[in-house]
Amino acid sequence: MDPLSSTLSALADPTRRAIIARLAAGEATVNELAAPFDMSLPAVSKHLKVLERAGLISRGRNAQWRPCRLEAAPLKGIADWIERYRDFWTHGFDRLDSYLDELQRNEKSDHE
Repeated sequence: MDPLSSTLSALADPTRRAIIARLAAGEATVNELAAPFDMSLPAVSKHLKVLERAGLISRGRNAQWRPCRLEAAPLKGIADWIERYRDFWTHGFDRLDSYLDELQRNEKSDHE
């Protein structure tokens, strides 16, 4: 699977997106990441493995615990891909603004 598809697939799940959001605030243990969810530690570990395979997180070693940390490079890949469509949206909104301005001018002239 190409990196963009792997990243998007990993982020398709809301639990994994919540884990990514938590890790954006800093490193966390599996127990800390599991705390807000009503699921077993093995289930959370499966989510972490998906994120790790996609390159979105890494796990270190610090004495007795293995902190998880966010790896943001794959997110930049998504941002770069989305950026290519910015002109489409910008021009679309510009055309909509022009159309709405024209409607308002026509409505004003009809009432005068």
